[in-house]
Amino acid sequence: PFLGQNGLTEIRNAGQARIKGFEADVVWAVTDGFTLSAAMSWLDAKTTQEFVEAEGRRCLTIAGDVRDAKFCDGAVQQVVDEFGKLDILVNNAAFQQHVTRDQLMMTLETNIGGCFHMARAALPHMKEGACIINTTSETAIFGNKELLDYSATKGAINAFTMSLASNLLERGIRVNAVAPGPVWTPLNPADK
Repeated sequence: PFLGQNGLTEIRNAGQARIKGFEADVVWAVTDGFTLSAAMSWLDAKTTQEFVEAEGRRCLTIAGDVRDAKFCDGAVQQVVDEFGKLDILVNNAAFQQHVTRDQLMMTLETNIGGCFHMARAALPHMKEGACIINTTSETAIFGNKELLDYSATKGAINAFTMSLASNLLERGIRVNAVAPGPVWTPLNPADK
C-alpha cells in the first residue's frame, strides 16, 4: 500500500476496498473499519502491508500512476482477479505543487483525473450496495490563497462526487466525499 504519490491499496474484510493514494493519516481513518483500530502516521507500503496482514487480512499492493487510465483499468482488474469482486473504491491520491504549468497539469490530472479514471475502471465491477468515497478537502469550500491549484481540484472532486452520486443512484451505489482539515505528511512537496 501507499507506494508513491499515486499508490494503491486493496484491503479485504467483509468487502474489498481500493484506496487510491497514500496520505496515511487520512487513509487509516477511512479504512479503520476494514483493518486496524489504531491511528497511524505515515507508513510505507511494506509496513502497511505487514500491519494489515498481522490483523489476519489480505493485502495487495499495486504501484502506479492514476493519471494513466490504462493503469487504473489494470489495477482494478488485478483486485477483481485476486478477491473476486470490488465493493469499495476510495479515491485518495493527491498532488500539490504551485510553481509551473507542468505542475498545475500534474495536480489536475492526479487529483480529479485520477478520481475519474478509477471510478470509470471500477464501476463495471461494482454491484448494488457498493460505494465510492472521494477524499476532498476543506480548501474546496473555503479556498486557500497559497493552494490555488489544489483547492480548485478539490472543488472539482466535490462536483464530481455529487454528479456521480446522482448518476449511480438507480444502481444503488453510494458516492460520498470526506473533507478532512489540513493533513501533513513528509511526502507533501508544497510544505517543503
